[in-house]
Amino acid sequence: MSQDYNISVVGQAYLLRPDTPKEGIVRQPRPGETEDLLSEPLRSQAGDANLIMRPPPVTPNTLHILEATEYAQQQGKFMEFHHAAYKAYWEDRKDLGDLAVIEEVADSVSLNSAELLHHLETSQHTETVMNQYQQALQYGIRGIPTFVVGNLLFTGAHPYEIFQSAMKKVLEE
Repeated sequence: MSQDYNISVVGQAYLLRPDTPKEGIVRQPRPGETEDLLSEPLRSQAGDANLIMRPPPVTPNTLHILEATEYAQQQGKFMEFHHAAYKAYWEDRKDLGDLAVIEEVADSVSLNSAELLHHLETSQHTETVMNQYQQALQYGIRGIPTFVVGNLLFTGAHPYEIFQSAMKKVLEE
């Protein structure tokens, strides 16, 4: 969308499973799921969006990756980091709770991974991430992805035309 419209994308943290332990949880396959294929309807939705989504073996604790994303955003590299983290998780099936994986993702988008790891080890972005999460809960957000376009809020994967329609509505107002 940022290529079609003069907008900037701002990411906000949301802890989908805040009770996940630090080491993550071994993910149990859902009915109809294989190592390379998600169950329906996610399989079809991913295919329709031309996304690769292979079930990862671990459901990670996401606090560090959300803090890393906040760091990336402050460095002006939110989208690059977000896309690289997506690839690591859904395509390469890596554990985003693992600091070595976060370091790889940071290096892949030319972030200072040593500085980032220091920020994670000293919890420099924890308060920001937790404040963003609390704000999301106050707005009634209960899932991801959630998008806010103007005063429109919608959750879930949607065809690009939905975003275009939302932008048209906002631009008309």
